[in-house]
Amino acid sequence: MLTEREILSTLEMLKSEHLDVRTVTLGVSLLDCSSHDADVFRGRVRTKILTLAGGLVKVCNEVGDKYGIPVVNKRISVSPVAVIGAGFSSKELVKTARLMDEVAADAGIDFIGGFSALVEKGLARGDLALIEAIPEALSETKRVCASVNVASTRAGINMDAVYLMGKTIRSAALASASSDGLACAKLCVFANIPQDIPFMAGAYLGIGEPDAVINVGVSGPGVVKKAIDRARAVSNDLHLGRLSEIIKRTAYKVTRVGELIGREVAARLGVPFGVVDLSLAPTPNVGDSVGEIFQSLGLGSIGVPGSTALLAMLNDAVKKGGAFASSYVGGLSGAFIPVSEDLNIAEAAEKGFLSIEKLEALTSVCSVGLDMVAIPGDTSAETISAIIADEMAIGVVNKKTTATRLIPVPGKKAGEKAFFGGLLGEATIIGVRDGQSSDFVRMGGRIPAPIQSLVN
Repeated sequence: MLTEREILSTLEMLKSEHLDVRTVTLGVSLLDCSSHDADVFRGRVRTKILTLAGGLVKVCNEVGDKYGIPVVNKRISVSPVAVIGAGFSSKELVKTARLMDEVAADAGIDFIGGFSALVEKGLARGDLALIEAIPEALSETKRVCASVNVASTRAGINMDAVYLMGKTIRSAALASASSDGLACAKLCVFANIPQDIPFMAGAYLGIGEPDAVINVGVSGPGVVKKAIDRARAVSNDLHLGRLSEIIKRTAYKVTRVGELIGREVAARLGVPFGVVDLSLAPTPNVGDSVGEIFQSLGLGSIGVPGSTALLAMLNDAVKKGGAFASSYVGGLSGAFIPVSEDLNIAEAAEKGFLSIEKLEALTSVCSVGLDMVAIPGDTSAETISAIIADEMAIGVVNKKTTATRLIPVPGKKAGEKAFFGGLLGEATIIGVRDGQSSDFVRMGGRIPAPIQSLVN
C-alpha cells in the first residue's frame, strides 16, 4: 500500500488542491430478499441494508480522520430492483423506492442507487414495471437514484427501450417541474454499464458481485490541474507527451490514496474490497473543475477546437496511472464532463462553446457521456430518445461505457438557467434541434450488435 513518502506527497493535494475520496459506496446484494409478498420483501430489504450499512458513515469518518483524507459522500448501491422485485407492480416498486429512501436516511447515506433495469436485449415484466415507476419514485424521494442499461456491444441497441426512456424522462421532468426537473438528475440511461460503479446516479450492484463489497470513487481534477500548472511554471515549453506523463503520475498517487481508504473501510466493516474508480468528477466549486484542466493545457475553453483530442489524452493518462497504481481499478475511471456540476463547463455552455453536438463528440473519448445536460422543457420524447440512441451508438461501436443524464427543464427554453442545488449545480439550457427524428424512433426493434461484438 502507500509508503510514508507517498503519504507525505499527498499533503499539499489535501491542503489546497481539493483531493478527497469523493465517495465510498457499499454494494449490498438483495437477491436473497426476494419474496412473493411485497411487505415481506421490503422488510427484508430494510433489515439487510441497515445491518450492513448501519456503521458505514461512522467507519468512513473514522478512517478519513485517521489519514486526514475526507470521505465526502457515503453511499449504497443495491442489486437491480427490476430483478429482485420482478413480480411486483409499478405501484409496489414505488413503495420500494420510498423504503430505500427511508433506509438511506436512517443510515445517514447521501444517495442509494440500484433502482435499475438491464434491458439491452429485451424488456421483461419486472423491467417494464420499474421503468413505469421511475417518474413517481424519483420525484417523491431525495436519495434514490435510477439507471437503465438499454444497449451493449454484445446485444446492440434496444430501440423500444430507448423510446420508452425518452417518454420516461419527460414524465420524470414534469413530475418534478417545481425543481426544474430534478428527478431526471437522478436518472442515467446507459450502454455497457459496469457492475461496480461507485458514482451516482449510475451505481448499482451487478449480479456477479459479492453479497457485500466496498467500491471507492476518488476524484482529483484540482490535483491534476495544479500538477500541470506547476510543471508549466518551471518549463513553459513542455510538449504534450510530457504533460500526459505528469497527469499519469498524478493519477497514480490519487488512486493509491483511494485504495488505502477503501481497503481500511472494507476491513473495518468486514466486507471485501472491490474497486477504486478514479474518475475526474468535478464539483461546482472553483478549483475543482475538469474544464479548468483544458485551460491549463492551452485551450481557451472546453468546447473549442482541440477539445476532443485533449480529452482523449487526459482520459488515457488517467486510466494508465490508475491501472499502474492498482490491480483493482474499475467502474468508469476517466474524466467526467457533467455540464451543471462543473462551474467551468457550465460557463462554457453559457458562452456558446458547448453545443449538444460538441458534447456528443467529446463523449466519444470521455468516461460517461451527455451528463447533467439541461435541455428545453418542450423537447419531445422522440427527440430525447434520438439523442439517447446517438449516445448509445458511440458506446456500442467503441466497446465503451456511455450514458445520458438529460434534463428537459419544464417551462424553460434554451439560454435560460436551470438550478438543481448542491453538488448538482446549475446550468444554462442548451438548444436542441427538435422534430425530425420521430419516424426513426418509432420504428422500434433492436439495432443489431456491431461486428466488434464477435470476439470469441
